[in-house]
Amino acid sequence: MKGNMVEFSAEGEFIHAYVSTPPSGSGPGVIVLQEWWGLVGHIKDVADRFAAEGFTAIAPDLYKGKTTTEPDEADSLMMALHIGETEKTLKEVGRYLLQDCSTNPKQGIGVVGFCMGGQLAMFAAGHNPKIKATVNFYGIHPNVAISYRHIQGAVMGVFAEHDDSAPHDVVRAMAMELTAEGIDHDFKTYPGTHHAFFNNDRPEVYNAGAAEDAWKRTVKFLHDQLD
Repeated sequence: MKGNMVEFSAEGEFIHAYVSTPPSGSGPGVIVLQEWWGLVGHIKDVADRFAAEGFTAIAPDLYKGKTTTEPDEADSLMMALHIGETEKTLKEVGRYLLQDCSTNPKQGIGVVGFCMGGQLAMFAAGHNPKIKATVNFYGIHPNVAISYRHIQGAVMGVFAEHDDSAPHDVVRAMAMELTAEGIDHDFKTYPGTHHAFFNNDRPEVYNAGAAEDAWKRTVKFLHDQLD
């Protein structure tokens, strides 16, 4: 099952995204947000996996066609991301998902992000009341502030035991913020894992057992919140 790239305009700007739909042709909508590498094959594959689980998945190209395999360049691309423009893009992607992808607007949509995208998933949830379920895979972005009080749905967090990018004190502080705002959340840190352990294109950090468990929990969480 493979998706395809789409293009749509918003306020005079063109947005490109990868869309993958389930065999039924429609299902609960999920936004999939990239790591700092860009909209690479791994993220498209994740969108296809969501489609196979019954979701309509959309992965926006936040770098506007740029991808990289070099950490220094990835860091530069991440830091150059204009947060205000990204907020508008994410809202328009949510609108497209609800209006043009046969998803049920009464259900709301979900958002799942990895690394940089994990922080952006939390950010998006704080700016879009249509988002009713958020999954943060070891999110990090130093320039992205989360509006916890405006998050409307439950949050799931997936973290690694050994992660200098999303260390334990940052994860604890995030959980405390969610608790203070009365937001349901379920965080799990996987023993023996490292940052980006879900990415099976990176054998140096990939952990098959943890990745499979995190995937099953993510799919169940999204179905529980959106079906």
